[in-house]
Amino acid sequence: MKAFAFTKSLPIDHPDALHAVELPLPTPEPHDIRVAVSAVSVNPVDAKVRKSALPEGGEPRVLGYDAVGVVDAVGSAVTRFQPGDRVWYAGSIARQGSNAEYQLVDERIASLAPRSLTDVQAAALPLTAITAWELLFDRLELGMRDTKGKTLLVVGAAGGVGSILIQLAKQLTDITVIGTASRPESQAWVTSLGADAVIDHRQPLDDALNAAGYEQVDMVISLNQTDHHFEAIINALKPQGKLALIDDPELIDVRKLKLKSLSLHWELMFTRPLFSTEDIAKQHDLLSEVAAMVDSGRLTTTLGEVLGPITADNLTRAHALIESNRTVGKLVLEGF
Repeated sequence: MKAFAFTKSLPIDHPDALHAVELPLPTPEPHDIRVAVSAVSVNPVDAKVRKSALPEGGEPRVLGYDAVGVVDAVGSAVTRFQPGDRVWYAGSIARQGSNAEYQLVDERIASLAPRSLTDVQAAALPLTAITAWELLFDRLELGMRDTKGKTLLVVGAAGGVGSILIQLAKQLTDITVIGTASRPESQAWVTSLGADAVIDHRQPLDDALNAAGYEQVDMVISLNQTDHHFEAIINALKPQGKLALIDDPELIDVRKLKLKSLSLHWELMFTRPLFSTEDIAKQHDLLSEVAAMVDSGRLTTTLGEVLGPITADNLTRAHALIESNRTVGKLVLEGF
């Protein structure tokens, strides 16, 4: 089968950063479905993994996590799907990715794709929807407390995770959502998704919040540049507030959280598949719920731009755009 991979860590402007390879058609393990991939999206994690060092002469590593496709074969223990089912998922960071004609994925972290979305529209959502859902309801446990009158600041709200997180928060909780975005187009995007207010993260966040009429907030979800905003986030949080993050900040001094008894919550949506946790099938369940919300009109795709077919050139372009930190919504590729 055709796939696109890397064999060593190179800058994205290097001609061999990503290249086409031919790989054997994979055989499903008991819980696996084999999917004929139709569309994929590119996320910051793709670029992060590509930048990680690999041994010289290592086996080609296929990137790609978000995918939509049709089940082609199933493992002996599969009960949720059968060949011909159209599915979506975000896969596992420990396995070969979706930038290939066929991919294996554990059935417990996939679900049927939304019927109302095209392949490219659907491919924009799985990884970010899982991340956003787990941030809101597993890490911050919003579903376990009354959110009316509470405030949530989302740092970097115009990207993929922020774009679906705002929608989920507004659809499933009563919390007030304040997003950060710096450019007019990204601010308009965040507003269109339902944020109650938008502030400019080029300004100190605590000052920008005050200017927007918010003295402090109950919770912060930081999606990028946490180290840059860390002091302002501490100032912006109410005593006993909560900070959740997904990025890889430079060293931060968590002792500064102590005075206000602030709690810190990490989110990595690959944790459940990576460790085959007892509740791994929660990702199947939440993706099924997100698909139902899409089909009922409660959620919309976060597709930003379709870059064309799945090729080395288009994947390279997508990685470069991701690394620019200026994307709005999700970058999607379709077909081989």
